[in-house]
Amino acid sequence: MQISFAAPASTIEAGSWVVAASEGRALTPAAVKADKASGGALTRALKYSRFAGKSGEMLEVLAPERLGASRILLVGLGKPPALDLKSLEVIGAQILARLESAGEKSATLEIEVPKSAKLKPAEAAAHLAFGARLRGYSFEKYRTRNLDEYKRHLETLKLATADAAAARRAWQALDAVADGVLFARDLVNEPPNVLYPAEFARRAKTLAKLGLKIEVLGEAEMKKQGFGALLGVGQGSERESQLVVMQWNGARKKGDPVAFVGKGVCFDSGGLSLKPGSGMMGMKGDMGGAAAVTGAMMALAARKAKVNAVGVIGLVENMPDGGAIRPDDVLTSLSGQTIEVLNTDAEGRLVLADALTYTQRRFKPKFVIDLATLTGAIVQTLGFEHAGVFSNDDKLADRLAAAGRSSGERVWRLPMDAAYDKMIRSKIADVKNIGGANSGSITAAQFLKRFIEEDTVWAHLDIAGVAWQDGEQKPMIPSWGTGWGVKLLDRLVAENYEG
Repeated sequence: MQISFAAPASTIEAGSWVVAASEGRALTPAAVKADKASGGALTRALKYSRFAGKSGEMLEVLAPERLGASRILLVGLGKPPALDLKSLEVIGAQILARLESAGEKSATLEIEVPKSAKLKPAEAAAHLAFGARLRGYSFEKYRTRNLDEYKRHLETLKLATADAAAARRAWQALDAVADGVLFARDLVNEPPNVLYPAEFARRAKTLAKLGLKIEVLGEAEMKKQGFGALLGVGQGSERESQLVVMQWNGARKKGDPVAFVGKGVCFDSGGLSLKPGSGMMGMKGDMGGAAAVTGAMMALAARKAKVNAVGVIGLVENMPDGGAIRPDDVLTSLSGQTIEVLNTDAEGRLVLADALTYTQRRFKPKFVIDLATLTGAIVQTLGFEHAGVFSNDDKLADRLAAAGRSSGERVWRLPMDAAYDKMIRSKIADVKNIGGANSGSITAAQFLKRFIEEDTVWAHLDIAGVAWQDGEQKPMIPSWGTGWGVKLLDRLVAENYEG
């Protein structure tokens, strides 16, 4: 789908003409223009419809033959004071879905934002396009039958706005973020026989064309350095584990980077603590944290963010062959701390332990944020709407919450306390990798905190409930893999750490 921006015209030549109304059927000037051009078709349709102008409501009218357009689509914006950029993204996605269901090939969106909404027209147009682009994603590469059923028909989407040049400038950054989101979705959607650690690393290396510096550590190098926890998880797989380091140096001055660390378990069988069959389905997505970090680094590089950033992802498979780690084994982590493994299905925290240690010791970052599909307990706590955030720093936690609200990728802070440490106290080692049946997300965070050095600002995002969707699709996410985290991390950087 080709997206463009242009000044409004008196009419359009072909395709759908999309205009808007606020709640209460208050037509925008473009909607009035379309109504007049169609000989009052919108006015007549409104007379016999229940359309009220609520956000996302739509009224479709076949255009008169003389108009040139195939249809006029009237879209509700809701109450102007409640209209913001995030809601415009959702409306853009809803418009795209409606146009696709109609089999439309081209469309012009002439959606003016009411002045009382206090939004810049150019930014509004760019965010409408952003929502449409995210909705336009599809992952159909493995289908061989009934292809027309899944085909995307819309080829061109034009946004008419009074300041097209400013809209194009705003779109450049959003388009880069969309690239990162879609890249992350592709990674999560890939089957595990295709996307194993080495293949994930290969795809990350392709981002060097954007200016990222990419390094890949194999098992021999990690063994030499002492990655005992990460390598322990992968030792039951025929596929070699990898550590990928991505660096973006976009700030004018050298300085400590911001750092993101991702759990990349490309398939999680549970290891010898084998998951039941139903619990194993979907475990190709257990690398959603690594996908988010990779997509975020891609977005920062693509939009030339004025920040120094590093992304580190630990890539493994957790498989149960004769060489796999066992319950009761003790692993020595890169930090030197020993870990008693009581459940091999609590493997993500082992991967993160070494990746976090490596990131802190090598890069001395301003902060480090890890993302991981870590616990089922977070789904029981927060469902599928929020990721859980745990942090040793109030300012970073608050900034993540603010970035979540503005990006639409919301987080909710959960407690950390030394009182929970007794639940992960090992009888024979420094720490054990599970804490029992209760407070599973908190004890997992407390485990990770053991590998955070005293002066490191840190946050942990448990994204197990938001990295993929098995139920009803959200408006901007038309696939199983969501790409969750890319928008959040990009917004966090843009609002707080650039310039």
